[in-house]
Amino acid sequence: MFLLILPVWSELDILAQVYWAITIPATLIFVFLLIMTAIGSDADTDVQSDFHDSFADGDGIPFQLLSLKNIVGFFAMFGWSGLGLLNAGIGSGLAILLSILCGLIMMVAMASLFYFMSKLAETGNMKMKNAIGRTGEVYLTIPGNRNGLGKIQITVQGNLQTLDAITDDPANIVTSSLVEVLDVIDEQILLVKRNSK
Repeated sequence: MFLLILPVWSELDILAQVYWAITIPATLIFVFLLIMTAIGSDADTDVQSDFHDSFADGDGIPFQLLSLKNIVGFFAMFGWSGLGLLNAGIGSGLAILLSILCGLIMMVAMASLFYFMSKLAETGNMKMKNAIGRTGEVYLTIPGNRNGLGKIQITVQGNLQTLDAITDDPANIVTSSLVEVLDVIDEQILLVKRNSK
C-alpha cells in the first residue's frame, strides 16, 4: 500500500527527489521514536548545541527545543509538506520556505507537548503543604540563616521524598539531624527548624 504513493524516481525533478530522500528516512525514524515512547522506552537524546536551546520558566523543567524527537519531527513535516506543496503547483522557492515553516511549527508543537507532559509527571499529585508539621531527616547539610539549600528526606502523602530545604536557625543543620517543617516557600522549598524533641 505504501509503495503505491511512491512516484517513479526518474520522473521527479531534483527538488522532489531531495524531499523524498529526506521524508522517507525521517518518517521511519519518527514512527520508531513514537513507538518507543508509547511503550515507555526513553529513546530520546538531547542534542548538545553551542547556543541556548532550553528556556527555563523558573520551575526547573526546561523547554527543550532541540532534541532527537523534535529534529526528526521537523524533517518529517518539512518533507511531507514540501512534497504536498510541490504537488499543489507551488513554486520551488515558496515551497521550501513554507515547508521550513511547517517543520518549525511541528518542532515547537512537539517541544511544547513534551514540556507539558514532563511538567505533569514532575508535579504529580503531591501537595507540598502536606509536609508542614512533619518530621524529616537531613540528607544534605542545610546552611544556617538561609545561606543556601540543603535537602531532607521526609514522608509526604505516604511516599518518601527528598526535597529542598532552608532554615532560619543560626547554625548549620548537619546530615542525619531531625528537622520539623515549618512552612513551604515558593511552593517548592521547605522551611525547617532543628527538631528539639
